[in-house]
Amino acid sequence: MTTASPLLLTDGPRDGVLAITLNRPQERNALSTPLLQALVDRLGSAAADDKTRVVILIGGDKVFAAGSDLAEMAAKDLPAVLLDERAALFAAIAHFPKPLLAAVRGYALGGGCELAMQADIIIAGESARFGQPEINLGIMPGAGGTQRLTRAVGKSLAMKLILAGEPITAAEALSAGLVAEVTADDACLPRTRELAQKIAAKAPLALLLAKDAVLQAFETPLAAGMALERRNFVILAGTEDRREGIAAFLEKRAPRFSGR
Repeated sequence: MTTASPLLLTDGPRDGVLAITLNRPQERNALSTPLLQALVDRLGSAAADDKTRVVILIGGDKVFAAGSDLAEMAAKDLPAVLLDERAALFAAIAHFPKPLLAAVRGYALGGGCELAMQADIIIAGESARFGQPEINLGIMPGAGGTQRLTRAVGKSLAMKLILAGEPITAAEALSAGLVAEVTADDACLPRTRELAQKIAAKAPLALLLAKDAVLQAFETPLAAGMALERRNFVILAGTEDRREGIAAFLEKRAPRFSGR
């Protein structure tokens, strides 16, 4: 286990997987600006590291992240909120190019839910609770809650979470399409690592371009999305990994991907 910041614990990369754990347990992993900056910095390093193919984001056993740091928020007036660097930090996380998985146990509320939704795949323990309770504080989601949540679960359920401030269970999140799997709490992190290692064994360039194409489905009309998908598909035709993958399949052996 290594760490470059007291706000994060990092493990790896091992077998292509880097694990990043939020480390503000006394504050229920409240997302302060220094914590988000440390996360962005670590993801930036991971993006440039060829040994890192997949990243796992982990919270605590009881709380993934309980939301934004309210003490920090209370000190900001309107001009300070307008110029808040947190918006750029959340955007930087959203633009992380490699597969990002989140292992969520306990509460993922407010900014914590918004952070979890930045992941490409969420694996939830049975204790996970997802919600956007900002309305209870006289505010509203400001880091993607109204947009990503609505795209994930649909208008009606998103409105319920945002306007009533009521959280949903892991089972409800699975039924709504917010998470990919639900496990027992003690199996959540092992299952997330297992899935991350399986993904990390795939061709790195194919992972990058496939993730890019899926994310663009939320940003572009169908015709434009289809054109981008085709472009990425054609780009991969010129890679060594494509030749290796097809050859390995025909020769009935495991592929040896190089990232070229």
